[in-house]
Amino acid sequence: MNPTFDRKTWLFIVLAGLFITNAVTAELISNKLISIPIAFNVFGHKIGPLVTVIGILPWPVVFLLTDLLNEFYGAKTVRKLSWITSGLILYCFIIVGVSLKIPALEIPNSSLADNRSYNLVFGQAQMLIVGSIAAFLFSQLLDASLFKWIKSKTGDRFIWLRSTGSTLVSQLVDSYIVLFIGFVLPGAMTWNDFLSIAPTNYLLKLLIGLALTPLIYVGHYTVKKYLAKT
Repeated sequence: MNPTFDRKTWLFIVLAGLFITNAVTAELISNKLISIPIAFNVFGHKIGPLVTVIGILPWPVVFLLTDLLNEFYGAKTVRKLSWITSGLILYCFIIVGVSLKIPALEIPNSSLADNRSYNLVFGQAQMLIVGSIAAFLFSQLLDASLFKWIKSKTGDRFIWLRSTGSTLVSQLVDSYIVLFIGFVLPGAMTWNDFLSIAPTNYLLKLLIGLALTPLIYVGHYTVKKYLAKT
């Protein structure tokens, strides 16, 4: 017997799938720092070039998906999905950890990864894994709560305020938690570097969040138009 889903259910399946995929991908590729050639002066102090983790790449998609899920399925759904996603991220890291214990077959002149290169890419420290999951879960739960609170005060008005506002606050927490637990506590990053990189990481997310504001309205329009079809 084939189940029949309505349009809202199918949309949730697609949005949730994209949400989980982007979140897991962001965690897997975060073991790499990059420098973004952006620099400017604030009150006479030069900021930049900006240093952050490469895992920031999928986060614009996560921002948009979090907003759409919050708007059309509610904060309770986002909280449940965040818990599920955190569990799946942990599961992914467990599988990766098991794969690290299995020796690679060394083939001369092969483009396949040997033990050293494979472990270098995927052998993330345990504290980084803990920090990533903790930061993701806490920031998503905070985002859902803030989104719900702002919407309760503004109703259906000011979409940008509840979407961008909740994102900017939650990502401030995320930026500091992941670096502190994942890098500072195990001694992989000095306190001075932390105070330099964490604000930069957040600044990038802030700029991304602001830049995505027009796309939030596009997303809302598209989803409403899709759900209105019979």
